[in-house]
Amino acid sequence: MTQAVQAYAYAGPSVLDGGRLALSTSGGTALSGPRTHPRFFSGLLSHPAPAAAGLLAVADVALARYHQPRPGWTRDPVVTCDGGRLRFESFSACGGVYARLDVLELEGDVLDRGTTNVDVNGPLREALARVGGRDPLHLGVGPDELTVTTLDGAVVEKKVSLPSRWLRGFAEVQVIAAGFDLRAELAGPHAVRFLRSLPRGARAAVWAVPAGRDLRLSGGPARGGVRLSGTGRLATLMPLLRFAKALRVYGPADGSSPASAWELELPGMRYTLAVSPDPWRGFSGEGAVLSDLAGDEAAGDADVVGMLLNFEPTVELGLLADRSGLSTGRVRAALTQLGTAGRVGYDLHEAAHFHRELPYDREQVAQLNPRLTAARALADSGAVRLLGETAEVTTDGGVRRVRIAEGECTCPWWYDHRGSRGPCKHVLAARIAARVTMLTP
Repeated sequence: MTQAVQAYAYAGPSVLDGGRLALSTSGGTALSGPRTHPRFFSGLLSHPAPAAAGLLAVADVALARYHQPRPGWTRDPVVTCDGGRLRFESFSACGGVYARLDVLELEGDVLDRGTTNVDVNGPLREALARVGGRDPLHLGVGPDELTVTTLDGAVVEKKVSLPSRWLRGFAEVQVIAAGFDLRAELAGPHAVRFLRSLPRGARAAVWAVPAGRDLRLSGGPARGGVRLSGTGRLATLMPLLRFAKALRVYGPADGSSPASAWELELPGMRYTLAVSPDPWRGFSGEGAVLSDLAGDEAAGDADVVGMLLNFEPTVELGLLADRSGLSTGRVRAALTQLGTAGRVGYDLHEAAHFHRELPYDREQVAQLNPRLTAARALADSGAVRLLGETAEVTTDGGVRRVRIAEGECTCPWWYDHRGSRGPCKHVLAARIAARVTMLTP
């Protein structure tokens, strides 16, 4: 498996002491430019207990491997400050669970906007687990001036491997989530009752089906239901139930994806989990980004759209289309391209993208789509023979017949997945060749 190495360098460990939570930062991008230890916020959190529990939940996902658990996963969460909120994000080691805590009520000074990693160490985790009561908690994201001037360089360093499937997952999950609709909303007591009724450690998939003001479990597909495989992957929701005001469940209205998303409304914040179709199946292999990335204009359009991003709370497609002079379809494809570099995410509650800059190597992330690479090689080698609305693609395994618009193919990949994990390389190659033919005088 292809891996990148991520080096964290902190000016000191994050600490919680005397009602002050100081989160240490390591490298990142801000409106003011690249920063070694960016400082984004200093102020109060009005709801300290749910904030501490939510941050701990995000950190728990970053440490977890839900499929074939094993120790050794030490990645740190990512935080983005957009001026009005803080978004803490993480991904599980297996690439099948994405978590985000949106802290919506900030009282204090926004010092800059941008994205960075934050240190969540063992002692801090223990301290967060003890936070309770109603007293406000002072939060600092980034070292204050005194810390920066008195520390001689970084005193906390970590080097960790970032598997390619984990990096690709950040791109895939935002594209998949953008196709989700709200399927059910439960008030706090109903949400608590439903989530506590889930069978723990269940291996078989279940369906959560709306039933009045509740959800009921079904052992098979049901109209309006949302599929959930691996109920244990919702474990980080459980410690937050004592704060829950509502539960929202999201899924594809057309049933195009068996993935789902679960959002808890908490006082002054929201905690969201997106889970892949199966515990063994990470988001990285879903192929949702490939159709958009295959377009010849996507890379150039991404450069244009990327310059217009400004760490806004939400990214509006129509506004970007007006500013860039591109169609909304091309803007959407450009956002997918930017997503492969970790530069955009998707907020289900807002039904909109948001800008962030993952502090990872963009060039390496952008090259982590081997299916698309193989498709371009087929198209460039002349392996595609266009026959109107169909095509023949010659490979070492034989000739594959493709229905271009429908995305159907005679290859084993298509027969196994029937389009549920994105187009195969033969469909992509045929579509690339068809576009080249249309553009050639």
